[in-house]
Amino acid sequence: MSDYILEMQDINKEFPGVKALNKVNFKVKRGEIHCLVGENGAGKSTLMKVLSGVYPYGSYSGNIVYNKKIQQFKSIAESEAAGIAIIYQELALIPELSIYENIFFGHEIMDGKVINWNQTIVKAKELLTKVRLNISPSTKIKDLGVGTRQLVEIAKAFSKDVKLLILDEPTAALNEDDSENLLNLLRELKEQGVTCIMISHKLKEIVSIADTVTVLRDGSTICSMDAHQQNITEQEIIKYMVGREIENIYPKRENIDIGDICLEIKNWTVQDLNTGRNILKDININVRKGEIVGIAGLMGAGRTELALSIYGNTPKYQITGGEILMEGEKKEFHHPKNALKAGIAYVSEDRKRNGLILIQDIKYNITISYLEKLIKRVVINHNEEINVAKEYQKSINIKTPSIMQKVGNLSGGNQQKVSLAKWMFAEPKVLILDEPTRGIDVGAKFEIYSLMNQLVEQGMSIIMISSELLEVLGMSDRMYVMSEGKITGELDASEATEQKVMAMATRG
Repeated sequence: MSDYILEMQDINKEFPGVKALNKVNFKVKRGEIHCLVGENGAGKSTLMKVLSGVYPYGSYSGNIVYNKKIQQFKSIAESEAAGIAIIYQELALIPELSIYENIFFGHEIMDGKVINWNQTIVKAKELLTKVRLNISPSTKIKDLGVGTRQLVEIAKAFSKDVKLLILDEPTAALNEDDSENLLNLLRELKEQGVTCIMISHKLKEIVSIADTVTVLRDGSTICSMDAHQQNITEQEIIKYMVGREIENIYPKRENIDIGDICLEIKNWTVQDLNTGRNILKDININVRKGEIVGIAGLMGAGRTELALSIYGNTPKYQITGGEILMEGEKKEFHHPKNALKAGIAYVSEDRKRNGLILIQDIKYNITISYLEKLIKRVVINHNEEINVAKEYQKSINIKTPSIMQKVGNLSGGNQQKVSLAKWMFAEPKVLILDEPTRGIDVGAKFEIYSLMNQLVEQGMSIIMISSELLEVLGMSDRMYVMSEGKITGELDASEATEQKVMAMATRG
């Protein structure tokens, strides 16, 4: 008989107008890595928030059985006291404080009524060693990379004597090396007896690390698969997640009609105003009408900086050389509104901070990019605004009961669709997509890829920046590879391979 550390029985959770969880059953064996998967909005994060006390006892129905006892957590503090810790995709660290201050924030080591800082630093060093971080505990969080911050979060969890560690999209913002490092750490923690629940959309990682995979769909448990009893494949997970087979996650275009050069960047050099160094050096790229051009490279290669500088969003940078040509005509963009007026739109890699206004509704977010289209005699035509929002909701399948729903209440995949609809409404000639599928599920990815194909078939040009190499290879007609602020290679889709791209990306 299996030893279960956790059993969640017939969990129901409702929000106004939405049943988020419907009689969900979820069982986790002691000492295993259990992966929880499903499309955005399937209920994964909601289920974990029920478990961790974010949604307290009384706000849901059903039972939580942890260590053989029924639990009624009324707060996060109560679940942490029981040995449950949850780490979210948006890390909860304070940038201006040191590592040791962050690790013990809220549960300081006291000597009477005074914090014992010496003991705090010693304990923090021990915890950093446990998560394989050889770094001074006095280092400020703001000076750390994303991968290192993730490990500090895990160290923080261990400072509370964690027995069940929950990680919500832990590798979403990590490069491949940092992701592999984190997965290896989880394997080591498993050997030490720590139970892990991992939510992830990266199916390759799930197949490599999971002992058990549980799939949620539309707020219900679909199945649990034991990796020790059956061979779990990505295709099988996808089938249960979306309720249908997806033969090719990267859909092929039926009509490829690539025209003349639409946008050209020549000898583009950009300087960082704080350090004075060149972050982009003599960049030469172009994109043609009806073409998807991928930009590949490792984290820090300068891909986002290139996109922002083209778009005129350069408060931290200074363009010191080069020129932009739109359909052969020289342009200068001192502000994003100039770029948008010329026909360039940019979808940010960080939709929550820079792409959307989360406290506003879907309608507002879609139409704000180009309100001029809706103004009649200095007054916004609100009926037309509603019609536009409903049209995009339907055409790109934004799953929501109403266009008046606040964007902050949507799943990541549906937020990304709103972000895309916002710029589609502006009808740009060139659409720059920066990490267009980061943190969204495979079903939503497929829909966004299909939408990209539809847009270029209609004559739009797309520049796609992605840290997922298979995504760049699967969707691009042509690609450029960047390393240390330079273009180190250009490849046609027919000749591009993972090996070639990685060789160029590490050339420097």
